[in-house]
Amino acid sequence: MKNRLLALLVCIFTFFLSCKKTEKVLVDDPQQGEITVAADESFQSVTEALTQRYMALNPKTKINLVIKKEDLAFLDLLENKVRVIVMSRDLSEEEKKAYKDKIDMDIVPAKFAVDAVVFVVSKSAARESVSIEEISDLLVSDNKNIIFDGANSSNLNFVAQKLDKKPSELKFSIINGNKNIVDEINKHPEKIGVISLNTISRPYDTESQELRNSVKILPVISNKKAVMPEIATIRDMSYPFSRTLYFLTNEAYYGLGNGMIRFSCQQLGQIVVQKEGLQPYNIFRREVQMR
Repeated sequence: MKNRLLALLVCIFTFFLSCKKTEKVLVDDPQQGEITVAADESFQSVTEALTQRYMALNPKTKINLVIKKEDLAFLDLLENKVRVIVMSRDLSEEEKKAYKDKIDMDIVPAKFAVDAVVFVVSKSAARESVSIEEISDLLVSDNKNIIFDGANSSNLNFVAQKLDKKPSELKFSIINGNKNIVDEINKHPEKIGVISLNTISRPYDTESQELRNSVKILPVISNKKAVMPEIATIRDMSYPFSRTLYFLTNEAYYGLGNGMIRFSCQQLGQIVVQKEGLQPYNIFRREVQMR
């Protein structure tokens, strides 16, 4: 009888112990859990703002933001090292196949903002504009007077795609970090730096505005018209190097990754995008009734 009672007590103790263990979240959902998101430095500010706002609204969530070159972030997504990435260019056919083979999901880009690649020079530079043709010519010149922030960066990938070329076909200089690019062009007025609009678009950020005020932003000439990168021209895509930012995920269920993506594409997230000085992709029209 004692042995039977002892066995019963052990079973009860084991049951309650297992219940306590299951309190830990095994599968995340939009309100709880931990994931990793990867974004290129060009999109760091807007991605950081969106993830921080989401975590503030959902205190049981933790989103780790990793800053990584766009191409490398895509590889991490395929290997399930991250749950969500930010992209700005179209995937190649090889990348689409790799996504389908590795992730076994349909590619569904979640578009959330319109950004731009911006060409900047020193304020002392004589140059006042640059044409698409000039950019193309400069990128095959041995002078390497155009500076990008990396060989796998979103800015380089997007410009190459816009010019219908492969990054490996182009000639350019590399300096890591947008601030370092600005420092370099201020030393060499003949050079052109390539940065993202998001780097200098934040109206309430001191560092962003200091960078913006330390350079000359070049309008890009297209069809004999010089167009500056600003909200109006990226909204209608008349600025030639406007680009749409979108999320890709390997999450096959409605978890924390998809919850964060949905938030970013809906009204509260779009307000965050707007405060970052970018154009929200999903514009909410406000209806006003007069009585």
